[in-house]
Amino acid sequence: MISVLRTSWPLLLGILLLLVGNGMQGTLLGIRGGIEEISTDRMAVVMAGYFAGFLLGSRLVPGMIQSVGHVRVFAALGSLISAVLILYAAVPNWIAWTLLRVLIGFSFSGVYITAESWLNASSTNENRGQAMSAYMIVQMAGLVSAQVLINFGDPSGFMLFILPSVLVSLAFTPILLAATPAPAFGALKRMSIRRLYQVSPLGCIGIFAMGGVFSALLGMTSVWGTILQMSVRDISAIVAAVYLGGLVAQFPIGWLSDRMDRRLLVLQLLLVGVAVVLLQLIFQPGIWGLIAVAAIAGGVANPVYALLLAHTNDHLEADDMAAASAGLLFLNGLGAIGGPLIVGRMMAMIGPNGFWIFIVVLMAALAAYTAWRMTRREALAPEDTGNFAVIAPAATTVAVEVALEAAQDETLHNSDEDELASADYEPAEGLPATDYNPNAPR
Repeated sequence: MISVLRTSWPLLLGILLLLVGNGMQGTLLGIRGGIEEISTDRMAVVMAGYFAGFLLGSRLVPGMIQSVGHVRVFAALGSLISAVLILYAAVPNWIAWTLLRVLIGFSFSGVYITAESWLNASSTNENRGQAMSAYMIVQMAGLVSAQVLINFGDPSGFMLFILPSVLVSLAFTPILLAATPAPAFGALKRMSIRRLYQVSPLGCIGIFAMGGVFSALLGMTSVWGTILQMSVRDISAIVAAVYLGGLVAQFPIGWLSDRMDRRLLVLQLLLVGVAVVLLQLIFQPGIWGLIAVAAIAGGVANPVYALLLAHTNDHLEADDMAAASAGLLFLNGLGAIGGPLIVGRMMAMIGPNGFWIFIVVLMAALAAYTAWRMTRREALAPEDTGNFAVIAPAATTVAVEVALEAAQDETLHNSDEDELASADYEPAEGLPATDYNPNAPR
């Protein structure tokens, strides 16, 4: 990890600043929408705009990079992000905000693709897995830091919108001045959704559903908190808990996933999420209880997403991984667009509890489907599955492909070591089998 930080710190620093800027704008808009008295339904459209733009960017930006190169795309989209962050406060109108959210979602998608490509190019086969883990940690650190910064200003003014614009502008300096050359960028492979569903029905349905859960948690938590007239401090703490829960849970759950049926682990996590959210709806806890519920919800949504990717990857050939990841992220994007829209409608109809009801219904439905799929296909033995890859739901196709490839390389490396160990301890000809102890000291 030290070698990764030594060689990639300019990229990671730039990514950190980008995520701080992005994390601030999402939460800040939800709070400012309440101040501007924009209805819940309209704020849902605003929040969905980001995910629509992100999905559009993931499809179009690779072609732009091939046409004009990484540096030009990166600089152009970065300039758009800085401008949009300031225009939010200048034009407090839900239609304008929706258009700006689509634009900023598109731009952030392109910026992430470019930054992740650079990070991949600066890594070696030996440290690529560590680089992606560092990237994941930096992502979460940026998003959590953003929630802290929101408390140092007035959401009804301009300063909290200017600050992320400045941070995003500063983010491009270490990235563009890094010694790492711009990487080559090939055309992305495609796999039809029908073919992808044939490979892994659970992966397709699950990724789509978790897109809705994740976008609801990230896009609508601040809107929900504003409806309840929570303070900025409480709203930002709950949003930060979602991110922190997702980060902390990835690593122990990843360890478990390499040792058991991943579908069973997905089912157990979803049932935990359903139980915790139901308890929240019944007992209506105070702020510390809500922070705990948010952390557990994030601790379910993030790992389940990564588990579903790993489960799908277990049923693919290595050459199909890139095409499959692009298809899965497209499904995730469609689900993410629908999440805020449905949650907004439910909160408008039945009140703030509609936020948690949507999440619990979606988790319960996916748990039931997971249980049914476990009866339709035999589980793979743990030794026949690839290693778990730490992946955030907001990752682009570049990060997902690199993380999955790094996990596969680690799996092959471990397999080769096991075979070598068995060969090293092969008993000599004529030696009784009972005298052979592979664990004996050499």
